[in-house]
Amino acid sequence: MKDKIVRNVVITGGTSGIGKSCYEYFSSKGDNVIILARKNPEKLPNFYVCDVTDEMQVMQVFNTIGTKYACIDVLINNAGFGISGATELVDEKTSKDMFNVNYFGVVNCYKYALPYMKKGSTIINLSSVCAFFPLPFRGHYCASKSAVNMITYSQRMECNPFGVKVTAVCPGDVKTNFTKNRVKNFETNERYGDRIKNAAESIDSKDDKRMKPIVVAKAVYKQSKKRNPKPYTIVGTKYKILNFAMRFLPLNLLLRFTSKFFGGFKNKN
Repeated sequence: MKDKIVRNVVITGGTSGIGKSCYEYFSSKGDNVIILARKNPEKLPNFYVCDVTDEMQVMQVFNTIGTKYACIDVLINNAGFGISGATELVDEKTSKDMFNVNYFGVVNCYKYALPYMKKGSTIINLSSVCAFFPLPFRGHYCASKSAVNMITYSQRMECNPFGVKVTAVCPGDVKTNFTKNRVKNFETNERYGDRIKNAAESIDSKDDKRMKPIVVAKAVYKQSKKRNPKPYTIVGTKYKILNFAMRFLPLNLLLRFTSKFFGGFKNKN
C-alpha cells in the first residue's frame, strides 16, 4: 500500500532532455508530475511557465502548486545549460546568465518549494561529473556544477533536522540536445590557436557514445525513493571508476591527463 501513494513531483526544465525523461519515467510509476519550464513545445500536461532565474515568478508558481496540491514530495532541479570557450574569452554576461540558471535557479526553487515539503520529502539537484572532473575550455560550466554540489551539501545539513532529504545526481555524458544547445565561443588568440575549436569538436563527436537520458532518469527515481540517499550519486560506470581512482591519484596527474586528451591538442605527424 505504501508504494501506491501518489507523490507530487516538480521538475524544472522538464520539457526536454533529462527533465523530460524524468517526467516520463516518474509518471509511468504513478507519480503526479508537475513540469516547470519557459516553453512547452510538445504541450505536455501539468505544465507551468517558469523561468528559474526570475525569483518573483518562481515564488508565484510554487505558491500556486503548493496551494493546489498541499505538499511537494519531490523537487528535481534540472534546468540548466552549458557554455564552452577559453575562460578569459567568455564574456561576463554569458557566464553570469549560466550561473543564474544553473546555480541561482536551484537556490530559487529550493527556497520556494521548501515551505511545502514535509518530513520524508526529497530535493534532487541535477549536477554533473564536471563538478569533480574539470575540463579545459569548460571552466565556467564546471564551476557552476561544483557550486551546485556545494549548495546541495549545505542544504542537506540544514534540512536534515526536519527530515527533508537533499542529494545531487551527477551524470556523465548524456545523449540529449544539451551539447547542441551549449553556447560555444570559438573566439581565440595566439595563446590558444585552434585548441578551443578542436576541443569542442572532439567532445561533441562522441555523441553516439553517450548514455541515454532514461539511464539518468532511473538513477534520479532511485534516489527519490531512498530513505537516506547519499550526498551525491555519479551516473556512468567509467566516471564511477575514475572517481574511485581519484582517491589515490595526485590531482596534478589527473589534470595533466585530462589536458592531454581534452585540451584540443592535435597529434603531430
